[in-house]
Amino acid sequence: MSIATEQESVIGSVPKQLLIGGEWRDGASGETFAVEDPSTGETLCEIADGSEPDAKAAIDAAADAQPEWAASAPNERSEILYRAFELMGERSDELALLMTLEMGKTIAESKAELTYAAEFFRWNSGEALRLDGYFKRAANGAGRVLVMKQPVGPCYFITPWNFPAAMGTRKLAPAIAAGCTMVIKPAQLTPLSMLALAELLREAGLPDGVLNVVTSSSSSEVSKPVISDPRLRKLSFTGSTEVGQMLISQSADQVLKVSMELGGNAPFVVFEDADLDAAVDGAMTAKMRNIGEACTSANRFHVARPIAEEFTRRLAEKMGSLKVGRGTEDGVDVGPLIDDDQRQKVAELVDDATGKGARALVGGSAVDGQGYFYEPTVLADVPADARLLKEEIFGPVAPVVAFDTEEEAIAAANDTEFGLVSYVFTQDLKRALRVCEGLETGMIGLNQGMVSNAGAPFGGVKQSGNGREGGNEGIDEYLETKYVAINL
Repeated sequence: MSIATEQESVIGSVPKQLLIGGEWRDGASGETFAVEDPSTGETLCEIADGSEPDAKAAIDAAADAQPEWAASAPNERSEILYRAFELMGERSDELALLMTLEMGKTIAESKAELTYAAEFFRWNSGEALRLDGYFKRAANGAGRVLVMKQPVGPCYFITPWNFPAAMGTRKLAPAIAAGCTMVIKPAQLTPLSMLALAELLREAGLPDGVLNVVTSSSSSEVSKPVISDPRLRKLSFTGSTEVGQMLISQSADQVLKVSMELGGNAPFVVFEDADLDAAVDGAMTAKMRNIGEACTSANRFHVARPIAEEFTRRLAEKMGSLKVGRGTEDGVDVGPLIDDDQRQKVAELVDDATGKGARALVGGSAVDGQGYFYEPTVLADVPADARLLKEEIFGPVAPVVAFDTEEEAIAAANDTEFGLVSYVFTQDLKRALRVCEGLETGMIGLNQGMVSNAGAPFGGVKQSGNGREGGNEGIDEYLETKYVAINL
């Protein structure tokens, strides 16, 4: 089968409609919108454009299915999740190609995301069997205390475009394990992976109405009626802080249980005693995962002055060796940015920094031709007032600044309204503990450039959000605690 034929086959196999109450159906308006290949700017396909009536039908379906699903056996929920995990492994080739076509990352990166995404199904297949409470004698001896955990109820999920599978499974899996029904609105730019996952979950045995998918070109039009519905009990969003703040405000009327994974501005701190080879390798992982379009991406590099020049040189050498191109092509390391708006934002941030005195050791420009490509870039001598030290870059750009003392490094790392993740490289155990305790962040990569793990709590502090996804804490977001006082 030729590459073009394989791509057509994969796109053709994906549902293009809305999933409501177990039925794939057109949107109420009959309208569609285009899904684009960011490596060419060409349309891959047209899918249903959901609107307000579709959103209302979706929350109706979720609410109707909630009582029966909440009463389902934990074994049933566990088996569905594990079967979904197995199916994702069996279909990783097709799902990876689909993701690369709609998002741009390389096939290798798409497969890595799918492995990560599937782990949420596997991890939560166990969590479904670990839901418990407790029973004890009251302190005064006069009665008994019974505490139980129950599903919070219908949930609404809004997922981003950068990890179109993992950001979905990270929410869907614990909700399924807990016994919650769901409405999900995938990102307009990358909805195909979620549509494919929804069909996969149906095949894994998920009952009708438990998961409802509404694709739309207008997030606000479909979100408002769902969030304002009194039957909704949980809202989870991954995306920008600005949108998250608006959603939190909207959720207040219903006093919804809310979890938000919002913006980041991750510092990557390298001390003089660090293993420099490991630090550069970690920097490449932390910076270039997903073309730099990740909330966990290292946004600014704070390096001890005695090693700053050598670190920057080595990082520039590695960044300059990366091959830029379409993610489906062999040997490509860096795909396109998601769209022209994102590429222009990256270019503006780089131009601002170089205009203020920063030097581009490698890269620094958009790539001519089709698609939304930008060169992997390393900037030295970055001034303190450069915008990219304060704003999330979301692209393949690494600005490096030097520091002189540990206290200065911690202060610089914390000098942001965000607090999602930080990276620290040092071989001094006492320093490592001091710095990790001093950083205002929800997660830390200590001597490694990756923190994502289905078995660990993912989330941030300050304006990077609230709540945790994954780990032992993740399922708590989908459970309510009920206490029964027993007179004995």
